[in-house]
Amino acid sequence: MKRILSILLLVAILFTFSACNSKGDKKKIGISMPTKSSQRWIDDGNNMKNEFKKLGYDTDLQYGEDVIENQVSQIENMITKGVDCLVIAAIDGESLSDVLQKAADQKIPVIAYDRLIKKTTNVDYYATFDNFKVGVLQASYIEKALDLKNKNGPFNIELFAGSPDDNNAYFFFDGAMSVLKPYIDSKKLVIKSGQKEFKQVATLRWAGDVAQTRMDNLLGKSYTKDKVNAVLSPYDGISIGIISSLKGVGYGSKDQPMPIVTGQDAEVPSVKSIIAGQQTQTVFKDTRILAKRAAMMADSVLKKKKPEVNDTKSYNNGKKVVPSYLLQPVSVDKSNYKEILIDSKYYSEDKLK
Repeated sequence: MKRILSILLLVAILFTFSACNSKGDKKKIGISMPTKSSQRWIDDGNNMKNEFKKLGYDTDLQYGEDVIENQVSQIENMITKGVDCLVIAAIDGESLSDVLQKAADQKIPVIAYDRLIKKTTNVDYYATFDNFKVGVLQASYIEKALDLKNKNGPFNIELFAGSPDDNNAYFFFDGAMSVLKPYIDSKKLVIKSGQKEFKQVATLRWAGDVAQTRMDNLLGKSYTKDKVNAVLSPYDGISIGIISSLKGVGYGSKDQPMPIVTGQDAEVPSVKSIIAGQQTQTVFKDTRILAKRAAMMADSVLKKKKPEVNDTKSYNNGKKVVPSYLLQPVSVDKSNYKEILIDSKYYSEDKLK
């Protein structure tokens, strides 16, 4: 009996040691997101936590609240605590070179998430959407809605772009201009403000209030007698600001209908605005799939395997071409939002009421 008890005790000790050791060996992923001010980024963070949990990883999720110094400090803290991989959606794509050198010194791989990290060799892979196509979808919607291929116009349009510290903003704008520029050059589309270069139309930090102030100025200076027919907006938060400005001078009424206003990310306020007939279009990027792709990339790297990529040419960060996986965006308006957003269970119908 004593011998049996001794054996059972030994087995229990070994089991306990094994369990503790297994728990200690569980790898941790540092997830650095830009801000909680956008529901989109909250969803991204939660989706990634869930995907990494499914793969057996712990996570440390932090939000920088659009303050560069916060994000750098949070990443440094993750490195100090010994995370095994970093997944980063940068606030400013050019401000992480020093902290990512610290990650490289600790042999911590880095996955750039939806925003390219620039001016460093210490980024291993990039998970994002086809950002040029996002702009093409926005501009193509304007092209079709105004029937630019068949009508002579002229139609008045104003252009907005994203934040100049986000590499994606340039891809969105270039994609849109690849469609709109021929119509602008032929004067079928007229920019009454004259502001058509990226640096003139960029919106720092993608801020809706900044966009609203700029739209107020455009309307006050260039549209006292003329009407706006379309506004190229690269992001839903910017679109909401633009629409607030337009409504402030009477747009959205029976006598003065709302111009075409594009967007991106299918955020709840903008989808509700589309249903209500104010914002016209948005570009949906299923971030559930993006989170899964980023988790798969990190998992492959940590298992010493080569992650799947489908683009090895487009994303030069100034130091290297970052191998990337590009997912496909989808144009959404009042005609298809139920099919794209509700039927896919991205949103419940109640959430959009």
